[in-house]
Amino acid sequence: MSWFRREDNKIEDTGAKTVRTEGLWIKCESCEAVIFRADLEANLMVCPKCGHHFRMGARERVEMLLAPGYELVDRELKSTDPLDFTDLRPYKSRLSKAQADTGLNDAIVNALGLLEKHRVVLSVMEYSFIGGSMGAVVGETITRAVDRAHDTRQPLIIVAASGGARMMEGIVSLMQLAKISTALARLDEAKVPFISVLTDPTTGGVTASFAMLGDLNVGEPGALIGFAGPRVIEQTIRQKLPEGFQRSEFLLSHGFLDAVVGRKDLKSYLSRALDFMRVQ
Repeated sequence: MSWFRREDNKIEDTGAKTVRTEGLWIKCESCEAVIFRADLEANLMVCPKCGHHFRMGARERVEMLLAPGYELVDRELKSTDPLDFTDLRPYKSRLSKAQADTGLNDAIVNALGLLEKHRVVLSVMEYSFIGGSMGAVVGETITRAVDRAHDTRQPLIIVAASGGARMMEGIVSLMQLAKISTALARLDEAKVPFISVLTDPTTGGVTASFAMLGDLNVGEPGALIGFAGPRVIEQTIRQKLPEGFQRSEFLLSHGFLDAVVGRKDLKSYLSRALDFMRVQ
């Protein structure tokens, strides 16, 4: 019976090293292939088996689009929690956790640099920061990017990835839709190009405002793009939606997008578009 007796003696430390494998492999959401993370990152977070586009962080997108030596700007802004909002937990604690997890002050990164031969103003949303939701800081940061493009007459590129307006900031968040759209109207009057890149997901108030106001609206393959979610729409109209509804390919075929461009081709596509717009 001693075979079944639990031994509490400590295991002798042999000095052997263990190798952590957690997170080294990722399963594709589309084809279910198991991919080595390093290979996926080297392929710009695109599945080498089926071409599924994984979500990508804001800083990685900046590095993907701009040449080395770019400048990050407008980094000092932080939310003041204008409503002192609390639901399951205080909004301040959500902000603190998101800031610690992402290393960003909010769900947006502004950068200045070269996209091939074109000097551009780039604004990229970070979905992992409270779902890329748009509060006062995101709205102000994007507006600053629009104003900078207007003043320098450099083309503006905004990469959207968002669940929409940030409910914890209420009407303050909703006013950002009008604020950014008004700034873009000034940019349009000045005839400075604005290209909107819509990624997975781009929904809610972001879609209802600046994301669809580009001189050129480009979607990534398979991206969810819309206002309300498919389930909400089905429950409202009591009808089954078509296959692929609100995916970028569906929107392209119905005239809501100008192009669907794979991530590996995006940089060269944007450069050619700016050539066509006669941007020097």
